[in-house]
Amino acid sequence: MTTTTLQDRIQLSLARIQQRAPGCAPRLGLVLGSGWDGIAELVDGAIDIAYAELPAFPGLGVAGHAGTLRLGQIGGRAVALLRGRQPAYETGDAAGMKGAVRTLAALGCSSLLLTNAAGSLEPHMPPGSLMLISDHLNIVQRTPLHDEPGASRFIDMSAAYDANLRDQAAAAAEAAGIELHEGVYAWVLGPQFETPAEIRMLRAMGAQAVGMSTVPETILARHAGLKVLGLSMLTNLGAGMAPQTLSHAHTLHTAQATAALAARLLAAIVPALDV
Repeated sequence: MTTTTLQDRIQLSLARIQQRAPGCAPRLGLVLGSGWDGIAELVDGAIDIAYAELPAFPGLGVAGHAGTLRLGQIGGRAVALLRGRQPAYETGDAAGMKGAVRTLAALGCSSLLLTNAAGSLEPHMPPGSLMLISDHLNIVQRTPLHDEPGASRFIDMSAAYDANLRDQAAAAAEAAGIELHEGVYAWVLGPQFETPAEIRMLRAMGAQAVGMSTVPETILARHAGLKVLGLSMLTNLGAGMAPQTLSHAHTLHTAQATAALAARLLAAIVPALDV
């Protein structure tokens, strides 16, 4: 029996994309987390390819994630939208998005815009707020690079989120009249939500938001040579900061209520990025 390697699956995925979208050459990839998918409706000349047709792409098991690659243009910029991700809490493996991220790099993307739904750790950033990620805390201390050979796995993460892209995103948000906070994102494994004690710990460690995704893709993107920009939609206050009971349904409800604002933010930012 022939065993296909990840590189084989990436090449098969690339061939399928080029077959379905000849001449497609996006410079910017986007990973759309919960609440961020509204931007997909603003893509001109959209071509959709199901993840199931792309051997390097993951299967998805989270409500609110479409599981398709959408190619086209936003504001005249060629983009590749990943409509959903496989978070580590589904399998315990931080490398679930490795094939998808590397396929985008092989397709020609030089930058990756990552989005997520997260809990706020700051009272001045209530549910419905949007946050630019300045840095992250890998609380899980897991990596998608454990099986990479030799010295290639030792990547520098001192500038994980590109400063120029952050400046451009902040300027675009301001020009569009959209309030965009900035802060550090803490990655926890989940799928359970945090305890009040854990929230106090994360706040003491300097985090402004907490979530269950994004950091593995940031590591993968940096390893692949891509610049990274990260955005969080804050759907709730952390445990112990407000009286509500946390649930995935609550996250999706707030995400849906904030979706139009998130789409407007991305519509402003995407054409403004120098990628």
